[in-house]
Parts: sequence; structure tokens; C-alpha cells
Amino acid sequence: MTRVGFIGLGDMGGAIAERVIAAGFPTVLWARRPETLQAFDSPHVEIATSPADLAARADVIGVCVWADDDVRHVLGGDEGVLAGCQPGTVIAVHSTILPETCRELAANAGDQGVTFLDAPVSGGRMAVRDGTLVVAVGGDYEAVERCRPYLASFGNPVVHVGPVGSGQLVKLVNNALLAANMTLADDALTIGQMLGVTPEAMHQVLRLGSGRSFALDVVFGARASAEVRERAREPLEKDVQALATDPAVREIEGVTAILEAAGEAIRRLAEPPPRWNS
Repeated sequence: MTRVGFIGLGDMGGAIAERVIAAGFPTVLWARRPETLQAFDSPHVEIATSPADLAARADVIGVCVWADDDVRHVLGGDEGVLAGCQPGTVIAVHSTILPETCRELAANAGDQGVTFLDAPVSGGRMAVRDGTLVVAVGGDYEAVERCRPYLASFGNPVVHVGPVGSGQLVKLVNNALLAANMTLADDALTIGQMLGVTPEAMHQVLRLGSGRSFALDVVFGARASAEVRERAREPLEKDVQALATDPAVREIEGVTAILEAAGEAIRRLAEPPPRWNS
């Protein structure tokens, strides 16, 4: 059976690792903080001493760390994943990073006979636990199919969207659309609020009507909670900025509404309007 290595046991990565382990895959884990590993005690889980040690024991390696430099750090160096990989190993990066970073890392991996897939995920921790996380995969089709049982242990659907970097493009557009929809949803709540309908009542109707969206629920929570605002703002700001500064995206004429609306949502999360509860 495929041996899976997994690095990145935070909120999302930890939930993904739990699903992989529950699916019965022999699994090797590594974490910078050893105490993180205590929650993953299982008969078919091994603990690696370094990313390179993990890579030497695995056929497929999942990586779910925060940003581009974090992925580079885990993969590179004398103790990094690529230092321990055997030819034929597949690395699947679930972090949301730049498409160009994926192409750079794929070239480095290819020099060693290792296949790199970008496989960012969308849906949140509850979707992981339900097995309904959306996985957009960029990379070699045959490698995607070889890894499909692993990816399907936590994702449904798992969609091959094109060459390396395509998965990240889809994820960045997804998050920009979420942010843009948040601006529209907030405006909808404000219209009701200014005309005598409470945000609670408006939310109750809209979330079940034809105008419903995930963004509506996020905005409703963000209006009342600084914690929700910060949790939503940080990844959205990172991803919207990445999409907005992508040279290929900037060359597309007429694509302004999504980025402008997404930017407005991030501004409201950073500096809540007076109508939002503090």
C-alpha cells in the first residue's frame, strides 16, 4: 500500500492527516514542534526525525504549511524533503502559494526524478472531516491518478485542472471570488440594516434564499467578532494580493471587478465600518 509522508499539522493539515491515517495508509509524520505529534498516535504512524528522513520512507508526500517560503524551507536544504526523496516519489503541496513558485519547485524536483503536484484545498476544516474538501490539482495526469486514492481520502471532488501551477491559480481565483462576494453580502446586510431590517433577520432569509452564499455566513460572523475578522482577513489578503500581482492576470483586460470588490472586503475586515459591532 502507498506509504504517505505528511508535513504541516496545523488546523487544516492536521485534519487532513487525520483522514489519511483513518483511511489506513501507512503514514510518516514530521513536525517542527514534537508536541504536535502526540495527537497522532496510531499503530501505523511513524515519526520522522527530519523532512529528509520522512521523504526516504514515503511514496507520496503531502505538504500543508503556510506560505511560499515555508514550502521552500521544508523541501530544500540538506535536511529537506528533496534531500531524502527517491526517484518516483510524488510531492503534493496543499498550501496556497504562487503558481510560479510551484513551477520553480517542480523543476527542482524533476531534476531528481521526483514529481511535483500542486494540490491546494478549499472548504475548511469541517469539509475535511466530512471528506468533502475540494482539491484542485495541477501537474502530470498519470501522477495525479496514482495519487488519487490518497487525495480522495480527504477530498471530494478531486479535480485535475491542468499543468503544474494550475491548481494554485484556481485556488487564488476561488479566494478572490470569496472576498468579492463578501463585499456584496455585506452591502446586502447593510441595505436591510439602513432600512429597518436587522442583519439577523436579513441573514436568516438570504442564507436560505436564491442569493445564499458561503460569503454571507463569513460576513455575518465577521461583523460581530474581531477573531473571525482576523481569521478571514489574513489568508484572503495574502491570496488576493498574489492574484492581483500575477503578471499573467494583470495582462487580462477588463478583469477588474473581482479584484476591486475583493480588495474592499479586505479593507472592511481590517477597519470595520461603524455599523459593524466591535
